Amino acid sequence: MSALAPVLRRPPLISSWLPFYYGWVNVLVAALAMVATLPGRTQGLGLITESLLKEFRMEPATYAQINLWATLLGSLACVGFGRLIDRLGNRVMMALTILLLGTVVVGMSQVTALWALAVAVTLTRAFGQSALSISSLSVAPQWFGRRLPMAMAVYSVALTVGFMAAFPGLGHVITQSGWRVAWSGMGWVLVLVVAPLAWALIRRSPEACGLEREPTLVPTAVDEAPDFTLRRALVTPYFWVFALASTLYGLVASGIGLFNESILAERGFEVSAYHQALAVTALTGLAGNFLGGWLATRWPLSRLLAGAMALLAAGLMALPFLKSQNDLWAQSVLMGLAGGLVAVLFFTVWGRTYGRRHLGQIQGAAQMLTVVGSAVGPLCLAAVVSRTGSYSAAFFGLAAVVGVVGIAALWIPIPRSNEMARKP
Repeated sequence: MSALAPVLRRPPLISSWLPFYYGWVNVLVAALAMVATLPGRTQGLGLITESLLKEFRMEPATYAQINLWATLLGSLACVGFGRLIDRLGNRVMMALTILLLGTVVVGMSQVTALWALAVAVTLTRAFGQSALSISSLSVAPQWFGRRLPMAMAVYSVALTVGFMAAFPGLGHVITQSGWRVAWSGMGWVLVLVVAPLAWALIRRSPEACGLEREPTLVPTAVDEAPDFTLRRALVTPYFWVFALASTLYGLVASGIGLFNESILAERGFEVSAYHQALAVTALTGLAGNFLGGWLATRWPLSRLLAGAMALLAAGLMALPFLKSQNDLWAQSVLMGLAGGLVAVLFFTVWGRTYGRRHLGQIQGAAQMLTVVGSAVGPLCLAAVVSRTGSYSAAFFGLAAVVGVVGIAALWIPIPRSNEMARKP
C-alpha cells in the first residue's frame, strides 16, 4: 500500500498548459459521473420495469416492495462513502465506485432468480444513487469558491443534457435488443470508458494541480476557518432546513413523476399532455439552474431557498385546479424553475457553508435524506389516493409543509465556521 500511496495521492500535473481553469474539467467529468448513476436511479430502472415484470412474472406490488427496500438499504451507503471520499479523495473513490457500479450492472444483466435481481437492484442503488452521486456532488466545491454557484449551475445543465441524451438512447437499445443487452452494454461502458476517464482527469483540489485555491465570497467562512465536522453540521438548523427542503422536493418529484400520467388524467388531460409537460419542466429547469447560479452570487442562499419553496408550493397548489393546456404549461414552469433552483442550492450550500474537509460526510447525510424522500414519495401519494380517491389532498398537504420550510429558511442563522470550529 505504501508503494501505491504516491500514485494515489500525487497525480501528474496536467493543468499548466491548459488555457482555462482546470476546475471546469472536473465539473464536466463530475456531471458525466452523475449521468452514469442512471442504472441506479428510479428513472433508469423505470425503463426496464415492464420487461422485468414480464420476465420474472412479478406483480407490480412485489417490484414496488423490492424497489422500496433497495432504495432504503442503498441509502445507507451515503454516510460511509462520504467518509471514504474525505479520506481518499474523489479521484480514487469516483473511479472505484463507477467500476463497482458497472460490474454490478453487467452482473444484473445475467441474473435469472428473483432474489438475485433484488440484490442487484439494491447494489445499483448503493453504488449509483447513493455513493457515486455523493462523489460527483463533492467535486466542484473542492475547487470553486467565489464561482461555486455558477460552477454548480454549469454542472446542473451538463448533467441535465446528459440525462436527456441517455434516456432515448438507452430506451432505443432496450426496444431493439432487450433490457439485458442494454444493461450489459451500459455496464461495460462504465467499466471500460467512464471509470478510466474519471481516474485520468479528476483531481481532488487545485493544490493537486499546482494551482492556488480560488477565494470565496466570504473568506472567513471557508478559507481561513477549520471546517465543520459532520456532527457540528448536524446541530445547526441551517443544515436541516436545506436538507428538508431538498428532501421535500425529491419526495414531490418522485411521487408526481411516477403518477404524473394518472394525475393529469384525473384533471381530464390526454397522455400527450404528460409528454409536453415533461418537456416544459425540463427546459425551465435549465433556466432555473442558470438563474440559481446567478442569484446565488448576489443573494443569501437562505433567501433563494425561500423563493424556491414558494415556487414549489405554488406549483403544488395549482395542480388540483388545472383546466386548460395553458394552465398545465404555467404549472410546469413553476415546477421546473423550483427544481432548477433547488438543484443548484443543494449542490452549492454544503461546500460554501460547512467547508471542504468533511464535505463528503456532510453531503452524504443530506443525500441520504433525499434518497429516503424519493423512496417514500410515491407511497405517500398512493396512500392518499387510496383513502380519498383523489390526489388533491396530498398536494394541498405537501404545499403547506413546503411553505413552512420556506418561511423557516428566512429566519435561520448562517452557521459561523470560525466560532464553531474553535469550540473544544
